[in-house]
Amino acid sequence: MPAQPDIRSGRLSACQYTHNFSDAHPPLTSMQALIEAERCYYCFDAPCINACPTGIDIPSFIRRIGEDNVRGAAHAILDANIFGGMCARVCPTEVLCEQACVRNTSEDKPVEIGLLQRYATDAYFKKQGAPLFKRGEPTGKRIAVIGAGPAGLACAHRAAMLGHEVTVFEARPKPGGLNEYGLATYKTTDGFAQREIDWLLSIGGITIKYGQVLGEQVFLSNLSLVHDAIFLGIGLGGVNALGLASESVAGVGNAVEFIAGLRQTDDYAAVPVGRRVVVIGGGMTAVDAAVQSRKLGAQEVTIVYRRDQQRMPASRHEQEWAQLNGVTIREWSVLKALDTPMGHVRSATFAEVGDVNGRLEMTGKHWEIEADTVLKAIGQTLVLVDPTLATLALKSGRIAVDAEGRTSLTNVWAGGDCTFGGRDLTVEAVEHGKIAAFSIDRALGYIRADAGAKRTRAAA
Repeated sequence: MPAQPDIRSGRLSACQYTHNFSDAHPPLTSMQALIEAERCYYCFDAPCINACPTGIDIPSFIRRIGEDNVRGAAHAILDANIFGGMCARVCPTEVLCEQACVRNTSEDKPVEIGLLQRYATDAYFKKQGAPLFKRGEPTGKRIAVIGAGPAGLACAHRAAMLGHEVTVFEARPKPGGLNEYGLATYKTTDGFAQREIDWLLSIGGITIKYGQVLGEQVFLSNLSLVHDAIFLGIGLGGVNALGLASESVAGVGNAVEFIAGLRQTDDYAAVPVGRRVVVIGGGMTAVDAAVQSRKLGAQEVTIVYRRDQQRMPASRHEQEWAQLNGVTIREWSVLKALDTPMGHVRSATFAEVGDVNGRLEMTGKHWEIEADTVLKAIGQTLVLVDPTLATLALKSGRIAVDAEGRTSLTNVWAGGDCTFGGRDLTVEAVEHGKIAAFSIDRALGYIRADAGAKRTRAAA
């Protein structure tokens, strides 16, 4: 008889759950922030600014922290990136602004830009005072935004600043997209995602309608009749399949749903987890799912990636974080079969592969690993249910847009993960939404002096 799967809840004590799902990276104290700010050279034409997808004036906000002007620092951040608080928590600064820091040329450690950004934004949200931004004079123009994720809400906020009336149509019961449903719980604790969005919406002029699924409750053809422009921030609704006949069995799931379930639970002890978990994939989602499996009490967690660690989409920082939390990473392997006696996964068999002139080829060797749970983190796919969207021009399975986020459809813009040319980062999605809002504003006949209106998508 095959061993029964060992999947259950309550593997740890209450204290262990509290510790495991607390803030993984504590914020800087005031003294630490002042000391770190003094390390900045305040470069002219600073390379860190160019490395930031939203173009935050990093030396400027750091100088203000050094001057104990945290409100001014927060304004400099949030004016460029309205989700500056969340991005400070989840943005891979080690491969963006911090990698470009000139401190890297003279010493091993760059300025801790991400932590300083969090320090400034946290201080502002704790004691906000007068609003940093105000809604512009009403223009009478109406904009529909599909999706209340980072791209959609960034577009909505900037459009409201420009005076337009925005209605956001969101399929889920909460706004935030991946900020609310797709990030590890220990990265954004204490309901920060919703508090940040509540603040964003306080500008006025933005209405969110929930339970509105594109192609079911709401259709592009109807929206175009009563709105002057439409922005698509629909993300990626599908999950790539493993390509095995035995995929639809108990114990096999997708990492995105696993992470979303954890973010929405009120009781971590009630979340079941296998004793042996295998996560297939190499991106941020794979790391988040693997580490959280360990934090729920799984004894053995293994990430399996088809290439080497140097080519994993997850940053080196994230890979090291996984390993520090007891996750094993195995390279150069692809799933070949699942052993599923009695309708539940018991083990997985992988084939070893090698790189031959840029192509993966089997070596002929195989290895097997016991698993109560197998989580797929092998990428998501664009889902276009709305009939009008079937006419959209696509590129490599995502929506094709120009440098200002315009799609092939008249008066329809798009941004975020659903579009081609990005790196599926929250910070890039925010920039896409901001650029599209400026483009929509110009298309509606408004000429503004705001220099930000001239920004375009670098990856387009």
